[in-house]
Order: sequence, then structure tokens, then C-alpha cells
Amino acid sequence: MRQTQTVSSRPKLIQAMIDVAGQPDLRGKVLFTLGILVIYRFVAHVPVPGVDVAGLSRFFQDNALAGMLDLFSGGALRNLSIAAMGVYPYITASIIMQLLIPVIPRLQALSREGGEAGRQKLNQITHWLTVPMAFAQSYGQLVLLDRGGVLEGAVGFGSGELGGTLAMMFSMCAGTMFLVWLGELITERGIGNGISLIIFSGIASGLPSLLGQSFLQRGNMGGLVVFFGIAIVTVFVIVLFTEAQRRIPVQYGRSVFRSGRMYRQTGSTHIPLRVNSAGMIPIIFAFSIMIFPGLVASYFVSSNTEWLAVGAGFVRDMFDTNGAFYWVATFILVVAFAFFYALITFQQQNIAESLQRNGGFIPGIRPGKPTNDYITKVMLRITLGGALFLGIVAVIPFFSSSFTGVRGLQLTGVAMLIAVGVVLDTMRQLEAQLLMRRYEGFIR
Repeated sequence: MRQTQTVSSRPKLIQAMIDVAGQPDLRGKVLFTLGILVIYRFVAHVPVPGVDVAGLSRFFQDNALAGMLDLFSGGALRNLSIAAMGVYPYITASIIMQLLIPVIPRLQALSREGGEAGRQKLNQITHWLTVPMAFAQSYGQLVLLDRGGVLEGAVGFGSGELGGTLAMMFSMCAGTMFLVWLGELITERGIGNGISLIIFSGIASGLPSLLGQSFLQRGNMGGLVVFFGIAIVTVFVIVLFTEAQRRIPVQYGRSVFRSGRMYRQTGSTHIPLRVNSAGMIPIIFAFSIMIFPGLVASYFVSSNTEWLAVGAGFVRDMFDTNGAFYWVATFILVVAFAFFYALITFQQQNIAESLQRNGGFIPGIRPGKPTNDYITKVMLRITLGGALFLGIVAVIPFFSSSFTGVRGLQLTGVAMLIAVGVVLDTMRQLEAQLLMRRYEGFIR
């Protein structure tokens, strides 16, 4: 009796971890996931051929944009490893596929009526699309680094440059596809979404460096305390908005013929509409668009044509990550993309049609088009809050650095959004596994 009381007095999270360790299959899944992530971190330190390590270090010290890109690669870009691009070409290909599905009838048919075979076909097309995306991104990164003077050989497709350039591009592309394969192994045999965990581990690996940089800011202790205070509040708000949802009540009614008589059966449930239904995708879109002009302009700053060099310098300064214009435009783009993506995903779900087909209805709302209009109105209303939330998260780095005077730390709202989202999703999956085995969950 005393032993039972001791176990029940443990915190729920600690007890859940003990329960996980006591289940051989769950323990195996957790250890398999951790093992794959360790392999990823080893791969992140395998460099591509022809890199000037000292020049690479100087380049990242002087380039804020490169430092932001390096944060999402988990330091792999700073080492210019074969995993320098991470899984982001695959993420980009997945986003493109989501945008193409409502436009191309064949893809739309696979999504709606293809079942498991259709989903596998769409996943296969996404993998095919990832390869050219990876080659294009690898060449862009190599050109950027070549302009910074960190490569031992020139990047290009001339007779003396072709071999080295292709070797580096193939190495980086192979690294990306290897990471995608590792992520899918985690999804299939481990715990959590593998691709998301790969991204999360890359972000988490930069935390020791972040803490190390904080010791260099000891002359500004007040600003440093406020800086980390803003980070903690941001994480708290991200959790609130990630979990927030509007529940629309739904009732189902069906007729059942039994013992020669017709009976009417009813039931009730709800449609959960998330406040932040778009996740991190609007921020990725916005940053991709805002980074592109400055990246292209940096290629022409040293041009021999005076007007071209002056124009490129103006564009580069306008889209500088330390300028107010960059962050104001980013905020506007994030809000716009949040509405755009929410509308696209809502149209793909066909909620009103599914309700009518299965005998469901919203109390007080007629089935069919009135139901669709009502759900759309509610979705747009809550998406406004989610879009403003994403916009604020995106511009937090600029305001936190301006307010606290702490300039040396790379703390981005999108990194925190990804990290919190992955942790919550993994915890939900662990809790579901425990509840299936009749253990008490640990998420309240």
C-alpha cells in the first residue's frame, strides 16, 4: 500500500517516463529515434570537399543572413557539411505539392480518392521534386559562399570548375536525401514525425552555442535578462496559440431498421478549427521571399557596371536583416500567407460536403452552402488572430534585439515555433501510446 502511494505521488511526467521505460516496444522506439538523431549529428560534421575552414568562419561572423540560415541547419552550414541544406529542399517540395494539389486535377483526384495508394504516389512525386530543389539550393549556397571567398576553387560550370562544383553539389544533395530517409525511418519505426525531429535536433544543437554567446554579453546583463525573459514569454504564447482551437458543435442523425421498426439514432461531436492552422509555413514563405532579393543583389554589388552595382547595393541595404523595412515587410507577408494557406487547406478538406454526406449538421445552420459559409466565416475570424500571432513571432528577433541591445545572439521566433510544435507533437504521440496500454497520460 505504501509503495502504491509513493508511485502515485510522483509527478505525472516523471511517472510517464518510467512507464515508457518499462514497456519494451516503447523503449525500443524511443531509443531508435535517439539513435537516428545521433547519426544525423555525425553526418552534420562531414564536410564537402574544397572548403577553406578559416575563411568559412570569418564569413559567418560578418554575414547576418548566413548566420540565420546556419541556425536552421544545426551548424551544418557553418561547417559546410553534406547536410548543410538539412531537409529544407524536401520541406519546400512538400509546400509546392500542397499548393499544386488544388490546381492540378490529377493530383486533386489522388488526394481525395486515391486512398493509401494515392498518398504514396503523392509522396513519391514529392521525393522526385526534392532532387532538383536540392540541386538548385546547393548551387545557390555554393555561389554565395564562393562570393565570400570561403571555397578553395571557383564555383561554376566552366572546364576548370565543373568537376569540383558537381562534386560539392552531388554531396550536398545526397546528404539531404539521406536525412529525408532518416526522418522517414523515425516516422515508421520511432516516435514522432521524423522530418520535424530532424529539424528540431538541428535547432536544439545550436543552444549550447547560444548560451556560450550569452557569456560574451556580460557587459549588458540587464539587456541579457530581458532578452531571455522575452524568449520565455514567447515560448509560453506559442504553446497557447499552438493548442488553441475553436470547437464547432456537430450532431449526427441516422435511421436504423431493427426488428421490423425504424429507429432514429443521434450523436454529437465537434469540428476543431485551430487558431494557427498554417503552422510555420507562412513564416517559411515570407522569409524565403525576403531573403531572395538581398541574396541576388549581393551577386552584383561588385559588378563593373556602375549603375548595376549602385542598384544592387541599394537593394541589399533595403533588404538587410538589421533594417526596419525588412521586418515590416516580413510581418505583412506572414499575415497574408497565413490567410492564403488557411483558405487553401480549408477548401481541400470539404468539411461541409463531408458532413452532409455522413448525415451531420451544425445546430441552427442548414446543410450544404450555408454550413460552408458559416465554417468559412468562423475560420477567417480565428485565422486573423493566428496570422497576427505568426507575424509577431516572425518579427520578435528585431524588436528584442533593438529593445535589449543584445545583438550577438541568433534567437528567431520561427526556430522557437518549430521547436515548441515538434515537442508538443511528440508528447502527444507518447501520451497516445501510453493510453493505448492503459497508462495515465501526462498532458493535461
